[in-house]
This record gives sequence, structure tokens and C-alpha cells, in this order.
Amino acid sequence: MSIAPARRAAFDVLLRIERDGAYSSVLLPQFELSLQPLDRALCHEIVLGTLRTQLWCDAEINRLASAKKLDLEIRVILRMGMFQLARLDRVPPHAVINDAVELTRHARKSSASGMVNAVLRKFDREAPQARAATGEDASFLDVSHPEWLLRRWGSQFGREEALAIASANNVPIENSFRTVGDGPLVETEDVGAAKLRELALEGQIYFQDKGSQLIGSAISLGPHDRFLDVCAAPGSKLTQIADRHRSGPLIIAGDVHLSRALQTKAAIQRQGLSRIPLAVYDATEALPFADGTFDSVLVDAPCSGTGTIRNNPEIRYRLKESDFVELSKRQSAILNEASRVLRSGGKLIYSTCSLEREEDEAVAETFLSSRSNFTKVRPNVPAEHLTEDGFARTFPHRDPMDGFFIAVFEKS
Repeated sequence: MSIAPARRAAFDVLLRIERDGAYSSVLLPQFELSLQPLDRALCHEIVLGTLRTQLWCDAEINRLASAKKLDLEIRVILRMGMFQLARLDRVPPHAVINDAVELTRHARKSSASGMVNAVLRKFDREAPQARAATGEDASFLDVSHPEWLLRRWGSQFGREEALAIASANNVPIENSFRTVGDGPLVETEDVGAAKLRELALEGQIYFQDKGSQLIGSAISLGPHDRFLDVCAAPGSKLTQIADRHRSGPLIIAGDVHLSRALQTKAAIQRQGLSRIPLAVYDATEALPFADGTFDSVLVDAPCSGTGTIRNNPEIRYRLKESDFVELSKRQSAILNEASRVLRSGGKLIYSTCSLEREEDEAVAETFLSSRSNFTKVRPNVPAEHLTEDGFARTFPHRDPMDGFFIAVFEKS
């Protein structure tokens, strides 16, 4: 018996995410290229939905499978099946269960097919209760994110805000994109997802979260300015800025790995932009530029990504509490080195896609306290995103976008 192409692709993606530490945002576009539009949409929904409900699914698997030690492939198959049975009303249960059994053979785990069939059939009989349990209540939220992360957000923003953030992370959001160059304006409601992907492949639009676009929009360059994007990969903000300034300023970019620089180069070419010089360097050590070279510098720092968990659900399972200390050290080192290559009167923009104050306000304030020749400047964003302490923030539960942080400094 054949397996639905969407479920076969979703299984392969989820297995690689779990086994190899890969990312859904990288794998999904690759696997979806070979799928028809309806299968592409279902694969996307299964992958992200399974990741968003993974802890809850694991709790159900442990209960129904009598806490048996399961091979990774079988656990992934059961997670997929439970997500579909509990959350996708339009998918026939028999199709989900039959394909789950066939996937055990696809994974060369045929001996587990009977157990998979029995567990999912038992789960399906309890489906009404299962659907109720996956609503936006505290019991579901408690298992949809690691407890330590919820506690951390609670200490930073309060319990209600923490639960609201976690809830928003488990609700899909409409695709965000921008038009490239002089291409026609496109409204999401006017075209389907398949057409949007076609336009993206043609370079007419570029998928980019509204929060990410907010950072690019906050940067304005003069016709003779020199601009550096220190941590440019994968090129979203860089190409947005370059697209808005197609003639005039000198734009240079770089990143720490050659592979990431090549990824950025591909984004530049796909959007039909003029050649942008790319460098490979470790920005925590030394940038290959003289003091005062640039009029504007963007440090979109490597971070935990906790503001993007809605679109990158696997992040929540990979983070450790100790990561934030190391990340903040790295961010401070990059910011300090970037400040060296900025001229007097120039603007230094620091941003992350993290919700953590340790990576955001703390890094910004530490930088200011150690650099008397820098002052804080109001970010050029809509007033609703400004904070009382002169920075800018977006939140997934409050704004229709991912969580981002922006700080702007001027060098005297």
C-alpha cells in the first residue's frame, strides 16, 4: 500500500530534524519542491503542527504505549499520527492510521506496525478528549514548551504574558512577504500559497516575517553612505535594505561561515540585486575593516531565536538555560568590534530575534555603560513598538509578527 506523499515527506523531514539536528525552515522548502500544491500544504502543516505539540504527543505516547522504549522512527510516526488525529478534522482517521502503519515499513521497523496501529486506534477513540486537551489552556501550554523556558518568561514578563507567548507560538500565522524591486503589489487574499511560492521562486516576492522587515525598514541610507551588515546570513534584512537603496550607497556584508555567505549570495542573486561584496570573518575577534569605515552598521546578532519559535518550533527543544550566558558574551563581543568600524556621527543598530532581556536590553545597556562616546537613539519604528527605556520590541502574542528587539546607538 502506498503512503500519501505529504506524510512520507513530513516523516522524512521530522526524522532529520530529530536525528540530525536539522531545521524545519531549511528542510521544508527542499522537500516541498517535489510535492503537488495540496500535498505541499499538508506536509507543511503536519511538520510544524507535530513540532508544536511534540511534548504533549510524547506524554500521550508514554501513556498509551505503557512507557515502552521506542525507536526514534516509531516515536516520530506516533507523534505525526496523534497530531493529525487530534488537530486536523478534515483528515480521515483511517488514512492517518493506515499511512502510519505503512511508514513503519518505510522506516524498516515493520515489527512495530501492530503496536503503532493499536496505539493510534486507541488514541482515535479518545480523540474528542484529545482535541479538548490541545486547546489554549494552561495544562496544554505547560507541556508545549519546556517548563524552564516558561518559568524564565514568567520571571521576565509575568505568568499571564508567558502563557500568552507560548499560546501564540502554537498558532500558525499567515505567511509574510515583501515585494521585490518594482514588482506588482501582491495581497495574500488574492492568491493562494502555491502562487506565492511560485512568485518567490521567480524572485518577485521574498518571504520575510514582519518583525524582520521592521528592522530593515528602520535603516535609511544616504546616496553616498557606506553600510555594513555584520551578520548578514541568510540575507533577509540585507536584501531588503539593498532593495530599498538600489543606487547610491556602498553596501558590504559578511558572516562567520563560507556556507552562510554563499547562502546570502544566492538570496542577493535571486532578487536581482546588484553585486554586494561579501566577506567571511569572525566578528567576535576582528572585522577586516579600518576604524571609522562605515556610516551605518547593522549587528543582527546570532541569538537564541526565542522570538521565532512559532515559525521554528524545534528551537524550544534545543535550548538550554546555560545558552543565554554564552550568547550574550558573543553578542557583546560582536557589538564592541562593530562599534570600532563606525565613523563619528554614524548609527549602530543592534537587533535580535530573541525575547530574552539577557540578550537584548542587558547587552545594549552594558555596551552603553562601557562606551561613553555612544548615546542611545530612538529606533525608527512605529510608536507601538517602542519601549519605555528607548528600545523597540515586538512580541508574537501582541503583534502579528515574530518577537524582535532593536537598539540604536549614535557615535559622537
